[in-house]
Amino acid sequence: MKILDSFYSRLKSSSYDQGAVVRDGGTLFSVYSENASSIRVEIYKNNDDTNPEIYPLQRQSKFMWRVFVPGVGAGKLYGYRVDGSFSPENGLRYNKNKLLIDPYAKAVSSEVVSTELTNGYKMNDPNADLSFDDRDDSSTMPKSVVFEDNFDWKGVEKPLIPWNDLVIYETHVKGLTKLRPDIDESIRGTFLALYSDQMINYLKDLGINAVELLPIHQRIDSYVFNGATTKTYWGYNTINYFSPEITYSAGRSPGDQINEFKNVVKKFHENGMEVILDVVYNHTAEGNQLGPTMSFRGIDNPVYYKLAADKRYYVDFTGVGNTINIKHPQVLKLITDSLRYWAIDMQVDGFRFDLASVLGRKRSAFDPFTSLFDIIHTDPVLSSVKLIAEPWDIGIGGYQLGNFPLDWAEWNGKYRDSVRHYWKGHGRNLSEFATRFSGSSDLFEWRGKTQYSSVNFITCHDGFTLNDLVSYSTKHNEENNEGNKDGTDNNISENMGFEGQTDSPAVLKKRNTRIRTFLITLLTSQGTPMILGGDEIKRTQNGNNNAYKLDNETSWYDWNIDEDKGSLLEFTKRIISIRRRFCVLKQDGYLKGSGKNPDAKQIAWLKSDGNEMTESDWHVKRGIGILLICTKCEHNGCEMSDLLLAFNPTVIPLKFSLPSGYSRFILLISSQQIRPEDERDIGTQHIVLEPGSAYVLKAVK
Repeated sequence: MKILDSFYSRLKSSSYDQGAVVRDGGTLFSVYSENASSIRVEIYKNNDDTNPEIYPLQRQSKFMWRVFVPGVGAGKLYGYRVDGSFSPENGLRYNKNKLLIDPYAKAVSSEVVSTELTNGYKMNDPNADLSFDDRDDSSTMPKSVVFEDNFDWKGVEKPLIPWNDLVIYETHVKGLTKLRPDIDESIRGTFLALYSDQMINYLKDLGINAVELLPIHQRIDSYVFNGATTKTYWGYNTINYFSPEITYSAGRSPGDQINEFKNVVKKFHENGMEVILDVVYNHTAEGNQLGPTMSFRGIDNPVYYKLAADKRYYVDFTGVGNTINIKHPQVLKLITDSLRYWAIDMQVDGFRFDLASVLGRKRSAFDPFTSLFDIIHTDPVLSSVKLIAEPWDIGIGGYQLGNFPLDWAEWNGKYRDSVRHYWKGHGRNLSEFATRFSGSSDLFEWRGKTQYSSVNFITCHDGFTLNDLVSYSTKHNEENNEGNKDGTDNNISENMGFEGQTDSPAVLKKRNTRIRTFLITLLTSQGTPMILGGDEIKRTQNGNNNAYKLDNETSWYDWNIDEDKGSLLEFTKRIISIRRRFCVLKQDGYLKGSGKNPDAKQIAWLKSDGNEMTESDWHVKRGIGILLICTKCEHNGCEMSDLLLAFNPTVIPLKFSLPSGYSRFILLISSQQIRPEDERDIGTQHIVLEPGSAYVLKAVK
């Protein structure tokens, strides 16, 4: 461990060879470009400075351009002007009139807004992107910030939580705290609010030990064209891979966002929680040929982006106009330098990779042995952090669930769909459900991966919230102003008899039961559970399943917690505590069923008569029991007891005979409980399973 700590220390103290590096009484500016004819850096006193100091960079070996500027230190603002051929038909889009953000900038000076002025072409010209815009955009462009690290971590280290103990909470920095009444209004929606005592205590009390943040890399905050403004919210439109998003910073001095984010990580680590970042290395916010020229496009378009056969256009596996050119060494370096920066300098614990299949494409087909995956696997820093793939993109052959390398966990979309189908379809897909519930060995075991490679979720930011999943049969995305044509139609949802909000006690009872059933299913499944933030307090988006640009009350968490929401919050705490309490819910390796050695059996699937299921029983719609048998425990502090999970997906009550061999059964929790009750001894005979309900019982030997 000391050797690895020393390695981290040396990496952190060494300077990256690109970007703005403070040293020797000045700053060395370095940028990579293969096709530029000249590059200059402009040094600004402030955002409104119209008379910057200008210094030309010299082209050196390996396509690096550099200049050392004496007297420039931390806090100075700068930007690049890059000149070269403007020949879009050949993939070159240089325009020296556009001030560019340094790809290695550690911070920017203001929010990033794309306007007609930031285009490299004249927007209303009949030649479109083949035209050339000669207007200077420096008055509207944010400046890059020269930064020198001075943060004191005070000895706080990463918690290093094992996968089998992880409970992930996916959330949005702004949405989580924007309406939180017990946080000072001036900091709501910022990093400061995220690491406030109120939020830290809330998450700890809930039982969360890992927070997965929607993208916090610097993004283009909004697009302004023809007088209309399109805001963004989720953050999947990155313009810089090193800078924290400035609008999440409570301060506005250059670099404030860096130390504020470091305090997020430090405070979470102090409280035994990890921070995982959702990262977008598959595309940038510059879009297709009609997008703005704000950084990569103006520095070296064919280096950073995959271009089509007609080089005027971009290959698009992402659905947002462009695809990062992952095969180019400079792009590989940019991504891996960025990952190391966040893992070492920012001390984050892991990454969830958006549209990760893009990162594994060679030419067009997916390959788990691409250069980026190999680099990560062999890197002593990156191979030691948590790596999670969103294992799909929009291209042909883009769905690659189960095919990522050994180091990677994956968002399991098949788990999500299977669980939704099981409870909505009253148990019709029992065999598929059982496979997903028990860790999806068919997807992961063949690659030598454990069940914790399966990140299990029922809801995530993209789609319905848990409350809306049981309240709407169809999407209601009218607020997006896209004709309700955006977002998936395959929601596998149901409204329980009424579309949308209602005061009907009967409908609300069905909805609340299903929500609690979903939570029990998720938190007792084998694998790594992920909860969508706000589901524990019945957050609604009013049926919107694609709120990607709604930076308003639709997306923000409503913290007015009435009795109904409060009871679900307490229920969620209980089922998470059960997850963390019992060894059998975090066993190492896939659970073994019936076989040659019955003493080693770790799981049994039971019929309602208490006997094990036979082959023919898997094709019948029925309630089931899942007996989880604790044969060993390698984890300190957890309870070595067997658990019986009893599920009734049907529409009628079911008498379930408890299996023999135990002295008694204790009911820990059920989805029939409005609030979690005290544990209750129910003997050894039977239990009546209510329709659509799930039960967790401790089996006492």
